[in-house]
Amino acid sequence: MPTYFPSLLAVFATEVGNLVAQTGPVAKIVLVILLFFSILSWAIILAKWSKFRRMRAQSGRFVRAFRKANGRLQDVSAVSEQFKPSPLVGVFESGYDEYRRQSGGVGAPRSLVAVQRATQIAASEEMTQMEARLPWLATTGAVTPFIGLFGTVWGIIDAFQGLGNAGAATLRAVAPGISEALITTAAGLFAAIPAVIAYNQYMQQIREFGARMDDFGLELLNIVERPVTQPARVRESVVLEER
Repeated sequence: MPTYFPSLLAVFATEVGNLVAQTGPVAKIVLVILLFFSILSWAIILAKWSKFRRMRAQSGRFVRAFRKANGRLQDVSAVSEQFKPSPLVGVFESGYDEYRRQSGGVGAPRSLVAVQRATQIAASEEMTQMEARLPWLATTGAVTPFIGLFGTVWGIIDAFQGLGNAGAATLRAVAPGISEALITTAAGLFAAIPAVIAYNQYMQQIREFGARMDDFGLELLNIVERPVTQPARVRESVVLEER
């Protein structure tokens, strides 16, 4: 990092601090509201980033362990807790529980449709959990620019009122008030842009997880549909991926 970069940040922070200090009470209230939106949205962004990263890694490991089990669902069930952050584990456990209730874990189930419904319900529940708190990001992206614009409009009104009282119709007289008012618009955009980007990225990842859960559910149905006795448990043969 260049040596002058920290100094530039310090100068920028000082200038912003001076502008905030010179704003009126309404603008300060608007900035506090925008700061609240920004802090909460960033907390959600970081939490979701960490969660989706773990889910993606554990999903890949779980699928590999599932396929290496070669149809021994009991062995997969015994080790599925290791991959719990993955949404595929919930789909598997729900489908396998329904299959075991029908067949005792041996042979084909009486109703394959019931097993399919169980996997679909589990996938829907996983999607709901993944989408939790994301509406706040959408709300932040949609609302904060207008909150910032409200502060700017209010500041410009104050600036022109002061200009009228002073009676000096010059740009030098009105420019400081307008520049102070525009900081709320900048703050609104600062809160909105990361929230919109993160919301779109996370919704795309959720759609990808939804497709993976659908594909995994079909793969599980193919195994339980086979009208043959499941092989004996050889749990030691299931090669697990290291965390």
